[in-house]
Amino acid sequence: MKSVFKFLSLMLIAATVVFASCSKDDNPVDNDLFIGTYHGSVSYTGDKTITNSNGSVTVVKVGDRYDFNFSDNIPSIKDVQMSKGEQGYIGTVNGYTGLLSIDAGKLHIALKNGDNTWGADCNR
Repeated sequence: MKSVFKFLSLMLIAATVVFASCSKDDNPVDNDLFIGTYHGSVSYTGDKTITNSNGSVTVVKVGDRYDFNFSDNIPSIKDVQMSKGEQGYIGTVNGYTGLLSIDAGKLHIALKNGDNTWGADCNR
């Protein structure tokens, strides 16, 4: 009986994650929970230099905090805080200086933190 209960619990959690995924029309700035992948050009310069015109960035937003997880072993940008309704910034937020712009269809990143620089020009 415990095995059946564990199995049903896992199925319920899996179904919740699947239904929580966002459609391509969802704008992350309007949601408290968002997961979406943008595809296009990505780059990184730091301890290594990486560029890929067919890369991707997976955006995870919980509340007012964003994580940007890049393809191609590019280090992630974590814990960027933007208030609900903000579609990005020009300036410095959480130590990242530059430009960040995000909406339902496009993601633009040109950020620097210390000696590290990230870039992305992607669509969803």
